[in-house]
Amino acid sequence: MGISTIKLIDITANQDKLDDILTQLIETEHIHPVLASEIIEKVHGSTSFVSENPCQALLQDLKDIETKFNINLTNVEQRNYDIDFDEMYDYMQNLKHQLNEEIQRIKALEKDISEYQDALIQVNHLKALDLPLDDLFAAEYVTFRFGRLPNDSVPKLRFFQSKAFVFQSFETDNNYAWCMYYTTDEFKREVDNIFSSLFFERIFIPDFVHGRPLEAIENLEAKIKTAQLEIQSYHQEMDEIAGTCTNKLSCIKGELLYLNRLFEAKKYVVGLGDKISISLFVEDHHAPDVKSLFEAIDDVEVEINDADTDKRIQPPTKLKNGWFAKPFGLFVEMYGLPSYHDIDPTPFVAWSYAILFGLMFGDLGQGIVLALLGYLLYKKKGSILGAIGVRIGITSAIFGFLYGSLFGNEEILIPVFQNVFGLIDKPIHVMDADFTMTLLISAIGIGVFLIVVAMLLSIYIKFKKKNYVDMFMSHNGVAGLILYTYFLTALALSMGFQINILTPVFTLPFIGIPLVLILMKESVERKSHGEKMFPNGFGGFFVEGFFELFEILLSYVTNTMSFLRVGGFILSHAGMMLVVMSLMEMVGGTGSIFVLIFGNIFVMALEGMIVGIQVLRLQFYELFSRYYQGDGIAFTPLQIK
Repeated sequence: MGISTIKLIDITANQDKLDDILTQLIETEHIHPVLASEIIEKVHGSTSFVSENPCQALLQDLKDIETKFNINLTNVEQRNYDIDFDEMYDYMQNLKHQLNEEIQRIKALEKDISEYQDALIQVNHLKALDLPLDDLFAAEYVTFRFGRLPNDSVPKLRFFQSKAFVFQSFETDNNYAWCMYYTTDEFKREVDNIFSSLFFERIFIPDFVHGRPLEAIENLEAKIKTAQLEIQSYHQEMDEIAGTCTNKLSCIKGELLYLNRLFEAKKYVVGLGDKISISLFVEDHHAPDVKSLFEAIDDVEVEINDADTDKRIQPPTKLKNGWFAKPFGLFVEMYGLPSYHDIDPTPFVAWSYAILFGLMFGDLGQGIVLALLGYLLYKKKGSILGAIGVRIGITSAIFGFLYGSLFGNEEILIPVFQNVFGLIDKPIHVMDADFTMTLLISAIGIGVFLIVVAMLLSIYIKFKKKNYVDMFMSHNGVAGLILYTYFLTALALSMGFQINILTPVFTLPFIGIPLVLILMKESVERKSHGEKMFPNGFGGFFVEGFFELFEILLSYVTNTMSFLRVGGFILSHAGMMLVVMSLMEMVGGTGSIFVLIFGNIFVMALEGMIVGIQVLRLQFYELFSRYYQGDGIAFTPLQIK
């Protein structure tokens, strides 16, 4: 459990073996190749093989063809080493040209149809006019206007009876009168202004409309039908073209997909003279298999080393945890993966998160429901949060049982404790006023335990990294641990047993020395690196150190008191369910069942979300800040298609 053991594999060969190595590389599973850029910038004279990828543009053209012309191509890779990119390009361009010509013809016909349909709408309103439209528009001294006038504007025309125009209405609907007016050229401007003031909306009869309105309607309908038939024939031609080229386009796409991966894999290749090298990480149990795959290529050297052999490259991290802890890796990844030489905090996060959540959300019934919902979500959607829900649901049910709470009912489980376990009452009375102080002190105790564990993890990590100054003198190291536990022990003995250990005999070794060590940590670190202990003078160092010490002591208090929220949410959850039970009694009858159901749903949704966030906050701010950095990079296997 924890972080998987990783091996570094170095592959070296002559440049003429590049294609063979890349072909094997993109087909090999479980490997994490190292980008050449990480090595080139640190090795003088090395070169990269990254170049312009011609496959990208061609694949984009294929995608455009698929989308624009509704052609479905398979995504199956094919290998044809006789690739002529120019031939592919010319073929696709010719195909696009043919299909575009058909598209342009269809668009032109669709535009004509749109114009015919617009004209048909206008002419349909003039059916009552039994005069050739060409004669009207050809009049030399009289101007004709066609359009529509709001119905409430028609009666107002009587105020303009003395003006030189003739008005004729052909058709009326609920809002408009479709009409015509005409006048002489001499009075055209004045009459147009009159009708404009009455909100007349002019319609324009296109030039291609001829004859009487009824004749024009027949002519337009015939043109629309003819154009639609032509569009249908063009679509058939496009389908025939697409049908004949689909197989070849699928082959081209398959070849391009394969070649595209080959070109993309060049970003892992480092060149040095006439040699090339590729570095990749692999889990130790896969290393022999991967080595044998590349050694099968002639004149290729493969070497397996420990992950940290090459100091230029940071080894990736792959978490490996058991059934219970694995989903909680999501929270660790949210904060940042551990570096390869750190410890994996996932098991500690899993158990502490699940226990804290169970304490704060303790209810047997709600816990079981949460576990079932999480299970369904995980099985149906593959949600990691669903898997976490199963685990925290189990702990919620366990603590809910200890609280004697079943869907908010605090009394229903008492007979079980009496008859099955032989107890007088349930073990924990959350709502008992006499228990409140015990509950809050217990919450603080849980916080103290977790903080101490976090400090011990910090000491272990620093020891593992051989950072001995930080291990002994840090506020999260040995000095901090002694100071913190001494203060807590003194407080506990004083409050519980009236024993005072805050005497000079104890304060010097357990307070004075740890404070001095914490104060001097940065100076000692600088000295260990050959630098000045006090680069800004002792006075500046002391003032800065004093305030840092004050902040550290304050953080011990605030971090510890932050765990009071555990007790607070235990009381909050029980209190909210007490309200639900009280509402049930007030409503009574069948309504009480609905109150019970919707009350539990409301509390589960609201309280569950808040508790989940608060426990995550405790993990990140009160615990991770003491021992965890999260500066690792993920082990990302090369995608195999």
